[in-house]
Amino acid sequence: MKHFYNGLKAVVFFLIGINVAMASVTDSEGFTKALMGRDTQSKEQAIDWLVSTQSGESSTLVLNAWLVGDLYYFNDKSSPNYLSLYQIKNHKSGETASSVWSDETTSIEKKSLFKKIRVNNRFRGVIRAELASLGLNDSDVIVRRDAVSSLLGQTDDDIIDKLQLKLTQETDDKVIELIQFALAIDSALDDAAPVQQRVDAIASMEDEKHTVVFKTMQKVLSTSNNEEIVQAANYTLGKYEQSQKLYSGVETLFFGLSMGSVLVLAGIGLAITFGVMGVINMAHGELIMIGAYTAYVMQTLFPNNIAFALLLSIPMAFMVSGLVGVVIERTVIRHLYGRPLETLLATFGISLILQQAVRSIFSPLNRSVSTPEFMSGAMQLNPMLSLTYNRLYIIAFCVLVFFGLLMVLKKTPLGLQVRAVSQNRGMARAMGIRSERVDAMTFGLGSGVAGIAGVALSQLTNVGPNMGQAYIIDSFMVVVFGGVGNLWGTLVAGLSLGLFNKVLEPWAGAVLAKIIVLVFIILFIQKRPRGLFPQRGRAADS
Repeated sequence: MKHFYNGLKAVVFFLIGINVAMASVTDSEGFTKALMGRDTQSKEQAIDWLVSTQSGESSTLVLNAWLVGDLYYFNDKSSPNYLSLYQIKNHKSGETASSVWSDETTSIEKKSLFKKIRVNNRFRGVIRAELASLGLNDSDVIVRRDAVSSLLGQTDDDIIDKLQLKLTQETDDKVIELIQFALAIDSALDDAAPVQQRVDAIASMEDEKHTVVFKTMQKVLSTSNNEEIVQAANYTLGKYEQSQKLYSGVETLFFGLSMGSVLVLAGIGLAITFGVMGVINMAHGELIMIGAYTAYVMQTLFPNNIAFALLLSIPMAFMVSGLVGVVIERTVIRHLYGRPLETLLATFGISLILQQAVRSIFSPLNRSVSTPEFMSGAMQLNPMLSLTYNRLYIIAFCVLVFFGLLMVLKKTPLGLQVRAVSQNRGMARAMGIRSERVDAMTFGLGSGVAGIAGVALSQLTNVGPNMGQAYIIDSFMVVVFGGVGNLWGTLVAGLSLGLFNKVLEPWAGAVLAKIIVLVFIILFIQKRPRGLFPQRGRAADS
């Protein structure tokens, strides 16, 4: 009797399950019930009802909320809003629930009355595909391009039919090209398609850079035994890998130039002071740090306008770091000219004092400087290559600072006096040039440029009391390698060392790459003690 009862119960539950699965969704309440349950077929019917009966904007809103886990239903059976769907959002004033079917928004007093609509991995893929299908008919061409891109590699018959229909209606050339690419992938993977059709589809993907090409060719090679298809797939795969190596090299070059630009910015101020005054300034890194903290202070003063704060921090960092440099030169350095070892020890002590001062004022914790919106993100040249905007701006900023400093040294009275003192200090004094004033102004100029470098570095790394120590050795290497006191040498040396580091890093590692570069510089200096571009003048010969 017990077995009969259990069997009867199983039959009843089975029939109920069939009835639930076959029940069609006809309204929003039925839609919610389908999403609450566990039946796959009911959820698929619910999605079909949503897309076929609701507007594209409403369907997209519901599916996106479901996908990211922000979709809830009201669970109070005594309320007329029972089973109504809401999207819950967090605000500073608290959480609010917005109806997905209307503009109604209410504040949440008891979140326990709202139950989340769950989603599993299988339905995440279904939802993404449905969202992409909705995007095919959007009025915005960018949305349509993104929708087709998200469907690349999909072989579902329903999606392929939608793409083929859209191909006859589309007017944008880029969208048409993407749809043809998606259909070519489907043809290449279709075992039932004629051999020549599959070969032509594979050949049409030779110049594509999307990662789906690699996956498609791998799948074709693993499933097809036809020699002609295998040969075409191997050729396309080889072209893809060749393009991948090319753009990987371009990316390495870009990262090398950006790293080199940072080295140029860090070393160009040192090149001026070291070349003109012969001072080994171990506090140069701390002057960079002061510039970075200036950017942080400007951001705290203008928290609602990050872009303006960053632009304002450039002249402010130049003035603050330059003023600190003049104070250091007037109080300490001026008494130690001609004694390079003592200047090294003195400036090292100054660097420790500046570090401790920053710790006392800002605390030892690292600070972050926010990146403005125009420097965020990346420029996507193709699926294989993207260039980050912050590094592009660093490279442009380095070029701007370099040529600005070059114009100061070439076209201004101060620049003429600096060049005169650096080439022959005694003759410059004899001609009436006050070398002491030139030394102070030169040290201030070099320190100000170091402060500008700190502003640039604040966009790439955290700002902290020890950040300058990471660049002081690199700065000296750039100056010595390029030629003491030569700006063009500093530019070439900085960019070259940045490229060398990035080329060596993939196979040698970051630490070993720096060691190799250091050994190279030591060997190079043995052959050319004055660097790539040696300084001219009697002072240089003495």
